[in-house]
Amino acid sequence: MTDQPLRSRRNHWNNQVAIHADMRPDAVAFKFSGVDTTWKQLHDRSQKLADALARRGVGFGDRVLIVMLNYTEYIESVLAINLLGAIAVPVNFRLTPPELGYIVSDSGAKVVITDGMLVKLIAAVSQQVPGIELSIVLGSEPVGDAVAFESLIAEDGEPHPDVDVPEDTPALIMYTSGTTGSPKGAILSHGNMQAQAFTCIRALQTSRDSIYFCAAPLFHIAGLGSIAPNILLGAKTVIQPLGLFNAADTLDAWEREGATSVFLVPAQWQIVCADPTVRDRNLKLETISWGAAPASDSVLKAMADVFPNAQNVAVFGQTEMSPITCVLDGDDAIRKLGSVGKPIPTIATRVVDEEMNDVAPGEIGEIVYRGPTMMQGYWNKAAATAEAFEGGWFHSGDLVRVDDEGFVYVVDRKKDMIISGGENIYCAEVENVLFSHPKIREAAVIGREHDKWGEVPVAIVAGDDSLTLSELEPFLNDRLARYKHPKDLVIVPELPRNASGKVVKPQLRKEYA
Repeated sequence: MTDQPLRSRRNHWNNQVAIHADMRPDAVAFKFSGVDTTWKQLHDRSQKLADALARRGVGFGDRVLIVMLNYTEYIESVLAINLLGAIAVPVNFRLTPPELGYIVSDSGAKVVITDGMLVKLIAAVSQQVPGIELSIVLGSEPVGDAVAFESLIAEDGEPHPDVDVPEDTPALIMYTSGTTGSPKGAILSHGNMQAQAFTCIRALQTSRDSIYFCAAPLFHIAGLGSIAPNILLGAKTVIQPLGLFNAADTLDAWEREGATSVFLVPAQWQIVCADPTVRDRNLKLETISWGAAPASDSVLKAMADVFPNAQNVAVFGQTEMSPITCVLDGDDAIRKLGSVGKPIPTIATRVVDEEMNDVAPGEIGEIVYRGPTMMQGYWNKAAATAEAFEGGWFHSGDLVRVDDEGFVYVVDRKKDMIISGGENIYCAEVENVLFSHPKIREAAVIGREHDKWGEVPVAIVAGDDSLTLSELEPFLNDRLARYKHPKDLVIVPELPRNASGKVVKPQLRKEYA
């Protein structure tokens, strides 16, 4: 019996690209810096790159690092790698050579695809750790030992044989941001990403006519995860170049491209809503969404005020869940301020205590998951995988409470909780109160050791440097119990954040705890 029908009905993004290339070859799939790439071009270029990789020994199960900024070639690279049954490993280009070297060693990748700005970084890594045998650089010209990307696309040679890639084959290894320690590689299958695509279609009301504006880094799950539904449906995606976020430039692009759906982290929405020209723009936004970091009540109210005709959707989750687990629909955005919404229909959730007993409604516990978007495990980390799936559920590390309507409220990260004098203090709760102070722009709370209480909270904030702890106290008295009040206040120009917009608390603890 031929295996052709089996391959033809596979449900993953390579097959979807082939379908769109066949049925709608001239429709635009991606746009970057004014250059359109049609579905036919995307299909052909990814096939040719896969051919070149196969001729250089890349095969089923091999890992290929992608270390570059946002480009359409990023998507072509992921597709080419996956065509061979190999695994794409998107990596944060802001990492230092030792950090990147750890991922090279941990993943066992022998090939890396990069861009001209980062060739020196890859060369530095190669000097520190063994493993990288082939570097590919974007463009038409080689750089040092790196082979030119376009020369591989144009290369003559035997095409790669068709590879049957089952849905449970790993597509990506996404390294976690490492906000609580060394990064771990979450293994996400093709089935995971298709389940994520269906989640986004429902949550963001995506259709083939949608024009999605991707501002997230493609090395982050918020980037690739948000593109999955567009590949499934054949919708157009506009990729924003990475760089210093600028509200005026972003609004110009939304207006120029006719964007109907956008995702930003809360810090970016705050900047956009404050732009003096935002209300005068001819925007076609139908869905505005946020996630990856907590949003203060003031930011959410500003979004509702500035974009009253757009659905304001909150998406919540984590890399290990591909990533979305909860969605707050636009109709509830104001009514349920502070909530991340309800669990998506395709996953099961529980809120449990340390012994995996369900807590009562309204009580605080850890939210745990089961479902088709759940990762296969951590690469090369059997013990960490076993711990994450203890009791047969994936442990998120998020402490939440659920109200009587089923809406989830994130109280804190389990590892961020402060125990002071036997009382639990949830940093996120204190941070949300601090956010609402008129002199505070950003806020983070950490624990500091204390001889009497064990730990006490310390607030690190960005904003008006004239603010003092004594001035803050009366404001907090009406909003927080006394034991939750920060015992020290540190004013900084800005909080350190990783590429996904999350505050890097280990750095704050190192400096201020």
